[in-house]
Amino acid sequence: MIIDNAVYVGGRRAAHPETLEQTFETLEAVGGSMAWIGLYRPTPEEMAEVAQEFKLHDLAVEDAINAHQRPKMERYDETLFTVLRPARYVDETETVEFGELHIFTGPNFVVTIRHAETAGVGLVRKRLEADSDLLGLGPDAVLYALLDRVVDDYKPVVAGLENDIDEIEDQLFANDQAVSRRIYELTREVLQFQRAVHPLTRLIETLEAGFGERENDIELQRRLRDVHDHIEHIVSRADSFRDILQNALVLDGTLTSNRQNETSLAQNEQVKRISSWAAIFFAPSLVAGIYGMNFRGMPELEWAYGYPYALGLMVVAGFILWLIFKRKQWL
Repeated sequence: MIIDNAVYVGGRRAAHPETLEQTFETLEAVGGSMAWIGLYRPTPEEMAEVAQEFKLHDLAVEDAINAHQRPKMERYDETLFTVLRPARYVDETETVEFGELHIFTGPNFVVTIRHAETAGVGLVRKRLEADSDLLGLGPDAVLYALLDRVVDDYKPVVAGLENDIDEIEDQLFANDQAVSRRIYELTREVLQFQRAVHPLTRLIETLEAGFGERENDIELQRRLRDVHDHIEHIVSRADSFRDILQNALVLDGTLTSNRQNETSLAQNEQVKRISSWAAIFFAPSLVAGIYGMNFRGMPELEWAYGYPYALGLMVVAGFILWLIFKRKQWL
């Protein structure tokens, strides 16, 4: 699916071809022009047409069609193939959604391929069309602007993850039973975020130094240094998030273990109390059971003080047991 298709001359849109064939014809007819073709989940036939015209390498085309690539930059002759992983924070679900953007840049063309619903590429095109001086620097300027946009979009993601981690710290000390699962979910998102941002440091350094024989304009190098600073900060924050979540996971395990120990101790104390009172009440029951057998040969049956003696024996035996358990702190 073709999202946008234009030919630029001197940083200004000179033609808006309706088909890829017209784009190729205009590009050949107008000297010093640059084509920018925006595709969304293109079919193999569309990619084959673009690849044939711009002589894109088969391996890069295969990656662009299949998607699910890590962030990277590869050179095929005069063409750069760049993969970026845009991300956005979804407030409603408190999750991070990742997209995939493939960029082919050559001497006089840019082909952008999206594999997710995002308005980032369209916004970059509008920004560059409003800045003809920057767009006039050619395909490298487009690549810079796309990279800058992706990095800028990481900032709300960092803020969202930071807020989620703050909430986890509150949940930990509130004995929230769902905090363990939330920590695991956030850890998975942070790991995915790290995989998206870590490769960009090397990628930007490559662009700053120039890729092979292609040297970046000095203005682009300055702008790339600014993006480099931003991505370094984001990488640092992502790494700190992972450390915080690992510590939170350890703390959660410790708190859970302490709660289980406290519960076990409380249960043990309860068992001690129940056992103690059971033993105290067992002593009178034993005496009553013996004297309740009514055998003729029992000497106390004819004794006038037998009844009060039995009652006193019950009380004394129970009191002695109570003292013993009290000293042992079972009661």
